[in-house]
Amino acid sequence: MANFSSIFWGCLALCAAMTFRKYLFVYLLATLSDWLQGPYVYALYSDYGFEQHEIAQLFVAGFGSSMIFGSFVGGIADSGGRKKFVIIFALVYLGSCITKHFRNYSMLMLGRLLGGVSTSLLFSVFEAWLIKAHADAELPKQCLPKSFSWAAFGNSAVAILAGLVANKIAHAGPMEPVTDVIYKGGFLNPFDLAIVSLIFCAGGAFFLWDENYGDTGETISGERETNAKGKGKWHSALKNALTTTLRNRDIVLCGVISSFFEGSMYIFVFMWTPLLKAFRKEGEGDLPFGLIFATFMVCCMTGSSLFSILVEKFPVEKLGIAVFAVAAFGMSIVALEINDTVSFLGMNLFEICVGMYFPIMGTMKGGIVPEDKRAAIYNLYRIPLNFIVLFSLLTDLTPRFSFMLNATMLIIATVLQAVLSKRRLEKTVNIGSTLEGITQNEILIT
Repeated sequence: MANFSSIFWGCLALCAAMTFRKYLFVYLLATLSDWLQGPYVYALYSDYGFEQHEIAQLFVAGFGSSMIFGSFVGGIADSGGRKKFVIIFALVYLGSCITKHFRNYSMLMLGRLLGGVSTSLLFSVFEAWLIKAHADAELPKQCLPKSFSWAAFGNSAVAILAGLVANKIAHAGPMEPVTDVIYKGGFLNPFDLAIVSLIFCAGGAFFLWDENYGDTGETISGERETNAKGKGKWHSALKNALTTTLRNRDIVLCGVISSFFEGSMYIFVFMWTPLLKAFRKEGEGDLPFGLIFATFMVCCMTGSSLFSILVEKFPVEKLGIAVFAVAAFGMSIVALEINDTVSFLGMNLFEICVGMYFPIMGTMKGGIVPEDKRAAIYNLYRIPLNFIVLFSLLTDLTPRFSFMLNATMLIIATVLQAVLSKRRLEKTVNIGSTLEGITQNEILIT
């Protein structure tokens, strides 16, 4: 019996490892393409000679595109196939990279619109595929948090690698015109490398992944869902996803929490540089931005590693309360603007929480969001998130006010997480009591 048990668990571990490796190869290529571009989008637009307000319009268009088009793309992915839409993600993002070679505002605007759609797919379809792949392989539930933890760790490592490589190739030579509007070299090199990464990403998904769809399933809460595969058009998929979300308080809470945390994360990305620069005195050299970014990513890796240890002892819902509270404390420290050292420590504390957040939220959404509408609902979650981001872009917020806003959103997220944790615990107890009652009745009947 012991040998059989060892073989059984060994086979499960092997199956989980094979599933995760297929996912990780494709997912990290996708995130590599995203990290390669990030530091040089603004620099490229500026090098092309566009004014500050024109660049701001391009960024607003990108987030607006993610908010509008992403809201229904997820529904199509659920019924059309997650693997297929990962390949579409790669092709659309590839198109966005190609437009960067044109010193033409309309082409760059098209690129931002394509980039917005791609971002929506990146943060929904990949995760939806992984959760369904775990379910199809009948893997134990404890495998999913581990998968999210390693994915977050790998993403941070890829970010560091991408930053170093992009910095090297971006300064390998000057940007040169090929024609009046088409350019090559310089800040365009990271985008060209991102194209290569996206080609391998699409190829990896095509050859390594099995297709999966949103199908009939039952969430942990016991709510029965109907198969959406092949039924209706995008508008009906969006309507069904919205209806399901509004009828389930746990789904709503999960969405609000994720929007507040990820919104604070985006504002942090926009504002950490001007805040630290404000502490510099005249005559002092430039900040080591590359080293600071690498430090943040190491903190994220630390957070994902901490999660993999703590999840063995505590439920993810309880971990979420602690992580959001610590993140709020970190942002409060930054908002005080005591000095550059204290602010930097607060930022690092927040980044550790970011590393823990993604596996926590990925695991929670895996148990709360119904399978047949997963990608659609994940994209609905990004609508309030994009509102927060657009608000921060369109208003002239000071760094201090921005970090105060972050701290406030994270405090609210902590309270809502406590409510969600209590609801999930009560449902687990109720389900356990029901099962115990059924077992006792069966014994009496026997």
